[in-house]
Amino acid sequence: MTDHRAAHSPTLRSLSKRQWIKICAGVAVVAAVITGGVATSNFYVDQHKDAAPQVTAVSASDAQAASRGTSREALTGSTSYVKVVINGKSQNIYGTNFTDVKSVLDAADITLDPEDTVSPSLKTKVDENTVIKIDRAGAQLETTDQKVPFNTIRKEDPNLEEGQEKVETEGQDGILECSNLVQKAGNKVLSSYAFTTKLKKAPVDKVVLVGTKKANQHANNDNKASTPSTDIGTTTPIGEMQQWAHDYLLANGYSEADFTATVYIIGRESGWSVTATNPSSGAYGLPQSYPGNKMASHGADWQTNYQTQLRWFWDYCKDRYGSIQGAYQFWLANHHY
Repeated sequence: MTDHRAAHSPTLRSLSKRQWIKICAGVAVVAAVITGGVATSNFYVDQHKDAAPQVTAVSASDAQAASRGTSREALTGSTSYVKVVINGKSQNIYGTNFTDVKSVLDAADITLDPEDTVSPSLKTKVDENTVIKIDRAGAQLETTDQKVPFNTIRKEDPNLEEGQEKVETEGQDGILECSNLVQKAGNKVLSSYAFTTKLKKAPVDKVVLVGTKKANQHANNDNKASTPSTDIGTTTPIGEMQQWAHDYLLANGYSEADFTATVYIIGRESGWSVTATNPSSGAYGLPQSYPGNKMASHGADWQTNYQTQLRWFWDYCKDRYGSIQGAYQFWLANHHY
């Protein structure tokens, strides 16, 4: 049978003392839980609010990193290099996401012949301290010297009469040492692998002074010597790379002096060899960037494209020294940049 009596709803006044105690105890427990949660949350925030990602030496200096910087990038998905030694000659191999020895050799396009030995094994994991050693059977390392032509610089001289020229410094060719791994069958060359190139002797530019002194200046200047010119001169391009560099600079708002400064620095850093490698530091390319993979910011072809390397070089000079000529002045004082 259904009970149709009105339901009894207790009021606050009708609650017994024991019921009041139970209600207060429950409220206290809920309050404790809420307070503890807030305290824990605040503690967590306090502990982590200063735990921003730490800036590494590489990321902190990347925008203005010197070409002689010492920071190297770890092999954790970013570009770096691993040293490979073939028949006693070392070379730094650059790449991205190296995992094992085989991945390094693949990146360098180094093919192993059946008689070759490699250490560690191809499946060995690599890191920034790994040195891969390869002994090529029947191969020998041949080193040859190549000439690095000197440039001719023409400088205005206010103390020399107009129309006259005078050689201030005679030019001397530089020497580029090239090492090739060669396999032969008798006197026949089966294969030749360009391994390393380094500047053995920097070229000495020929400097020609060009007179700018007018004939009617003699009477006024008999008792006063002219102020020496601060002009670093105009350089005549040699070869495809220098001609491109000259034309590119002038087309983009730079000056003849900027080109002269470029030729001076590059000539003494690498002898205009795109693959020039410093055997001790690993500095690479025309501008001898260290590490060479910094130039990847200007193109994926940075290892072989002289235009990519030069564009990186000019931006580097601007960022670090304010201008190409600023880098040139630093080089004159320190013999590096």
